[in-house]
Amino acid sequence: MRSLSKEKAGSTGPYLICRLTKTNWELQHAVKEIAKRLAISHRRIGWAGTKDKNAKTTQLISLYKITPEQIAAFSLKDITLEVVGSANEQLSLGDLSGNRFDLVIREAEGSDLAERVAAVTEAAGRALPNYFGLQRFGVIRPLTHRIGELILHGEYEQAVVTYVGEAFPHESEQVKAVRTHFAGNRDPLLALKEMPPQMSFERSMLSYLHSHPGDYAGALKELPPKLLSMFVSAFQSYLFNCALSDRLAQGHGLAEPVPGDRLIFLNGRTDTVTAANIPAVKIHLARGRCNIALFMPGKNAPDSSAGNDANPRTLKCKRDHAR
Repeated sequence: MRSLSKEKAGSTGPYLICRLTKTNWELQHAVKEIAKRLAISHRRIGWAGTKDKNAKTTQLISLYKITPEQIAAFSLKDITLEVVGSANEQLSLGDLSGNRFDLVIREAEGSDLAERVAAVTEAAGRALPNYFGLQRFGVIRPLTHRIGELILHGEYEQAVVTYVGEAFPHESEQVKAVRTHFAGNRDPLLALKEMPPQMSFERSMLSYLHSHPGDYAGALKELPPKLLSMFVSAFQSYLFNCALSDRLAQGHGLAEPVPGDRLIFLNGRTDTVTAANIPAVKIHLARGRCNIALFMPGKNAPDSSAGNDANPRTLKCKRDHAR
């Protein structure tokens, strides 16, 4: 269960905050169906994080100018909405204060399991690499970061062909076949006839291409705005993961500062590690006052002074942030 940041929790306003519980629903499709049942635009629904499809998940969403009575009358298979409050702003990415979950490990083997669990627990208690997970890139089709890179380079046709036409091993034979055909012949009408009804995003793009031949940028805009922006976010995440892996490959630990490292303090202040302040930084790190961070690449480069315009993300997460 994910919790809302203090800034938006407990406020009042036109945004109804609901607890969404769903089973085996991909979030974008769930939002689209919720909007359809409530007879509103999907743009009036906001959320702060995306949950996996093949699971029972719970998260908070915001709905603009929707009443509790409308939620009480809402009905959709494997989806429930519970009113928890209101807010003066829509929920969006970055509004979560935390994320808690349980891990279940099955079919573990070996006579030294207790010792291995103790060793892993001890290591996790110190720090874990704070990578962006597979969910950010796609569990069945891990290509969202590649599409984001293509969009940034203005290669819209290849972005559409990659999204619609690249098949992956764990998809059904029917879906793999239609994707492969489209990648080869670029015929949107033929692909539209063969694409299963549940592939609504692909079908929307193909339908647009049939009506507007060659307008691949327009086809991309048929996707929900948040999904479209997530492609670029996924590419940012991919670059962060590469930078973190490179740091670890060079032998630099998660709590071992080196000159040039950026720091995030608990109050949000940032600083830069220098040869002169390393002893003090080590003390701050040991006492949990700050973390070493990498900056997420974006339109602004990090300022070399105390302030900056880029978004930092810490290299590590502590075990007490999740259970």
